[in-house]
Amino acid sequence: MSVENELPNEEQNQGQEMNEEQTPQENQESQDNNGEQLVDEYKEKFVRLYAEFDNYRRRTNEEKLNLIASAGKDVISSMLPVLDNFERAIATNENLEDLAAIKEGFNLIFNQLKGILESKGLKPMDAKGLPFDSDVHEAIANVPATEEALKGKVIEDVEKGYYLNDKVLRFAKVVVGQ
Repeated sequence: MSVENELPNEEQNQGQEMNEEQTPQENQESQDNNGEQLVDEYKEKFVRLYAEFDNYRRRTNEEKLNLIASAGKDVISSMLPVLDNFERAIATNENLEDLAAIKEGFNLIFNQLKGILESKGLKPMDAKGLPFDSDVHEAIANVPATEEALKGKVIEDVEKGYYLNDKVLRFAKVVVGQ
């Protein structure tokens, strides 16, 4: 009986081993299917994300181009009255003999232009008498200083410098004392 008992047990063991062998194959196939599904899912997410990024990049480039194209619109439209006043002054000055009236007219137009530019953030630099600073000044000449106190300082402002919103727009061209 012991032999007979062993045979069915062996058959049972072989049957269990077969089931155990099939289970890993099935597990591997299901894992492969799950892996393929994950890969497909990630590919789809990647393609969607790439498309969204591409659309974002295109949209921001278009907005940037529109901003650049219309950046000067505000300043130019605010300067049109100055242009109109210059045209009127030129037309009026053709027949005008009074030099004081011509000077006054041009001073009014200059002040109008200056006010518009200042309202847009333009500020003139004060350089004369200040120590030379290479961050805001451009030295075009060095001259001997007449006094010891003028050494290393700006003696003359040849071309005025300007700030635009507290950043240097144009460096002041200056003469520095040595």
